[in-house]
Amino acid sequence: MLKKVQNVFKEIIRLQFQNFAHSKELDWANVYHDTIRGKKWLTELSISPGRWAGNYSFFYILTRILSDYKPKKIIEFGLGESTKVISSFIENELHDSTHVVVEHNNDWITEFNNRFKVSKNSSFLRLSLEEKNINNYNVTCYSGIEEKVNEVFELYIIDGPLGSDRFSRFDICLLANKLTANDQFIIIIDDYEREGEQDTGNQLMKILESKKIKFHIGMYSGKNTQIVIASHQYQYATTL
Repeated sequence: MLKKVQNVFKEIIRLQFQNFAHSKELDWANVYHDTIRGKKWLTELSISPGRWAGNYSFFYILTRILSDYKPKKIIEFGLGESTKVISSFIENELHDSTHVVVEHNNDWITEFNNRFKVSKNSSFLRLSLEEKNINNYNVTCYSGIEEKVNEVFELYIIDGPLGSDRFSRFDICLLANKLTANDQFIIIIDDYEREGEQDTGNQLMKILESKKIKFHIGMYSGKNTQIVIASHQYQYATTL
């Protein structure tokens, strides 16, 4: 009987947390729609937040960073709804910016291109997936990303590949090894409520500390959670 009562209380607490997350998500939706007012091209852009795509807190952060900081070089892990937003910003406001989308699924690239025309400054880098052993865990990574991506970027958006149980989306740590104390950057890691992404975030911060790169962190949470890790110049991206 005691175990049944405990299980009931656990379920009540779980539902309370779930309802709280839904409530926060509705708040973020309102904030996001207020934020894009005055950008007709963005208010008319068809995007579908949630499910496999980013949630409203994610799109709010992304929109504010693109609008406020106007990054010149952008890389995105995972092709999807955020690609539409970034490409539309480049077409309408960030004319001198470039945007690389890392994606493993060629069929998805073709399907996406049939439904949405990306900016001429947006390009696709198709990399197959492979399993790597990271700290004794099997982790899905983009094959050869260290060799294929030789430059550093101002904005890193980490929402792919599909998550692993531990050290998920670890490729950002491989690219972070290329950063120096002279580089200015913003890194967004989506789905940070999950243990795997938290593993990667912690490892990423250790890498930056070992390279004596000063950085700031901020957390944003609705139905899903994002962490923003920014160099000193972009510190206010953590307080949007």
